[in-house]
Amino acid sequence: MDTDALLASLRDGTLPRETALSLTAEELSARNASGNTPLHAAAKYGRLRDLSPSVLTPALLSLKNDSGYTPIHHLAYGGHFYQLPAGVLSRGDFLLRSNSGYTPLHTAAAGGHLDQLPPAAGLLDRELLLLRTDLGNTLVHEAAESGTLDRLPASILNESLLAERNLSGETVLHVAVLNGHLDQVPSPFLTPRALLLTTKAGDTVLHAAAISGHLGQIPPEVLVHGNLVLKSKTGYTVIHAAAETGQLHRIPPEQLTVDLLLTPNTHGDTPLHAAAHEGHLDQVPAGLLTAQLLATRNYEGVTPLANAIRRKHVHQLPSSLRPAPPSPLSRALGKLGFSRTPFK
Repeated sequence: MDTDALLASLRDGTLPRETALSLTAEELSARNASGNTPLHAAAKYGRLRDLSPSVLTPALLSLKNDSGYTPIHHLAYGGHFYQLPAGVLSRGDFLLRSNSGYTPLHTAAAGGHLDQLPPAAGLLDRELLLLRTDLGNTLVHEAAESGTLDRLPASILNESLLAERNLSGETVLHVAVLNGHLDQVPSPFLTPRALLLTTKAGDTVLHAAAISGHLGQIPPEVLVHGNLVLKSKTGYTVIHAAAETGQLHRIPPEQLTVDLLLTPNTHGDTPLHAAAHEGHLDQVPAGLLTAQLLATRNYEGVTPLANAIRRKHVHQLPSSLRPAPPSPLSRALGKLGFSRTPFK
């Protein structure tokens, strides 16, 4: 059986057990065009238990494919360490790096299996948690992305660790909230100071929560006017992001004021413009939706009302503020191209 066929049979689980048990180290280390070996496939698809324990040596498990990943990386990502004989791997085997700087510890974190690492290896100390990929992600960043922060020992997490940044300046908290996992962070660490840390682009954790649709994971006491109008380096505010993503209802009612809704960005667009454009005007309290506010113009002269009309969201307006439908004559002129664009 050639190498590609052997990889496919291991992937599909069609290789007879007696054949798998008879595979030699030479057969398991043969490479295909991508540098993958049958042992890579066995590790990736949870087939190691079908192989003879005698061939599962650190040397064979450390073979790299063309991307620099070893069978140990695949074992870590899939959470299949239980299929290895006890004591085969040492601490150093978990520090092998792929071409992008990922160790098996990073892939274990990315796959959500840090809690399945062999306990005898003592792998969850602070030094290893701060190992970085080429993008600057620590193991804690990877755990935050995969939603497994809550599987780390509670004694490990602290304010300093959660404030660690990757090369984009994203803290662990940024990564957690972007992926909807901020609820796994103990509440004492969700302080205003931590949630207002910025990326290189000037986005706070609040910006990340609003952009990703996860403002509901932010403590309400942090969602105050001064924090909601903070601008990133591009002039983007938290309240604009909340209006765009339909999260104005997440803002405490006492904070959702006229002043907040009229905060301009660098183009003069207010959160009302954004809400009207994206179809979220129904989240604005009816008492705040006045004809005067809907007539607020950005720097190009466009109003929230015009946005609602153009994007066909007029039904979200109170009936008293909806423009009268065009007359038959206006419709006819419009079809002939004689009508002017309204509210411009």
